[in-house]
Formats: sequence, structure tokens, C-alpha cells
Amino acid sequence: MLVDSHCHLDHLDLSDYQQSLTDLLQAAHNRGVGRFLSVGVDLVSSKKLIELAAEYPSVQVSVGVHPLQKTRPAIPEIAELVELGRQPGVVAIGETGLDNYYGSDSADWQQESFIRHLKAASQLSKPVIVHTRDACEETLLTLREHADAQSAGVIHCFTETWEMARDVMDLNFFLSFSGIITFRNASALREVVKKVPLERMLVETDAPWLTPMPHRGKQNEPQYVVEVAKAVAEIKGISFEEVAEVTSNNFEQLFLSSNIRAA
Repeated sequence: MLVDSHCHLDHLDLSDYQQSLTDLLQAAHNRGVGRFLSVGVDLVSSKKLIELAAEYPSVQVSVGVHPLQKTRPAIPEIAELVELGRQPGVVAIGETGLDNYYGSDSADWQQESFIRHLKAASQLSKPVIVHTRDACEETLLTLREHADAQSAGVIHCFTETWEMARDVMDLNFFLSFSGIITFRNASALREVVKKVPLERMLVETDAPWLTPMPHRGKQNEPQYVVEVAKAVAEIKGISFEEVAEVTSNNFEQLFLSSNIRAA
């Protein structure tokens, strides 16, 4: 069984599935994908995802406010995040983080929001899902100061250097890789994949974005996490079955076991 450890089910175009999320998830199940983590990007969508998790046993969700917002909402209160984080089906806080590539004009807003998410995750003893782009040093400094090493979390859609990978693993974080590792211009990132221990790795789609080869040009969807896992297996010279088993166990260790401990 594979797990898509990061997708946005509420952002998918369901036209090819007669507007049925059930059918889209079944297509993934048919390819051996048995669990999905649908990630919140704002408080409104986070509340809707909680309802989604109640409807689909194979779906877990996270709650949070993405660092890139077209309009800057009020920074979420820690208590607000904690309340949402306690709802059934919620296994993580986020995604949150820092993005200097698209959001350099909102650095102060992002930083304060990131800190509040980290504090809420610590109160809940739940992992945090971190988005970072062109903000390695700032992200590391914030994690070192505010992240809870016990519940830790994951740097999702990891595209940074081996040095950053090593540093965040030292903070007890996992690294999640997406379809980007299949792109022709991602040779440096594939070298990072080669070095990261499989025991610290997750696979994801970030659907509906970042569609992997050979499906470029189509909407990404959870079933294509199979292509990501196949790429990891090829890069590391191991079997697809080993990648599926270990990354699924990693997902359970990070997102499910931590919530059992916190219950």
C-alpha cells in the first residue's frame, strides 16, 4: 500500500470522474494507494476538510493557513488552530512556513503565522507540515526556536539542498518528495533523494499541482504518487515494494502514532 502524504482533495477538478471524489479515490485505490492526507490552506477549507475526513475513512486531514495568500487574512490565533486540530480526522497542523520566492512582500505575516502554527502543533503534540522556498536559513532558525522535536513534522515537497535536508532531519523532521523528482531539470534534487535515508522519507503528489512524468500536462491526482515512488526506487536502486512499505510505515509513525500518543 502507498500513501499520498500531501494532496489537496478540495482543489481537484472532478470532471473526469463525473464530479465524484469517491471515484477519483477509487482510481487511486486501484493502483495501490490506500491512504490520503488532504492539507488545509486556510481556515475555511480546513473546516470543510474535517467534514471530508468524516465521510472518507481513508482520508486524514491537516488544518492551517498556507503562507501564500492572495489577500492577507488575519493571522490565525493559536487557540483557533488548537481547536481545529482537536477535531476527529485531523492528524497535523499546516501547511505553514516561509516562501521568499512568491511571498517576499509578506515576510512578517508569514513569520508570525508560522510561529503560531508551530506553537499550536506543540500544544497538540501533533506534527506540523512545513512549506519552504528560498527561505532555508529563516525556516531552520524558526524550527530550531519553536518546533517541538518530539512531534516534529515534515518538510513537504522538498526541493532544497542536501545540507538543509541534513539539518532538518537533525530536528527530527521527515522529508517528503513530490513529482518534481521526475522532472528533467531536477538532477540535483535526485542526488538529495539518493542521500536521504528511506526511513526519513515520505512521498506525495501535492495534487492538483506538480504532475509527475509521464503525465505532465494533465491535472495531478493522488494515484500518481505511484510514479513518485517508482522514481524514488529507481534513484535509490531498490524495489518499488520497499519504497511503498517503508514510506507508508513512516507516514503511520509520523501522523498516526503521534496522534495515538496524544490521545
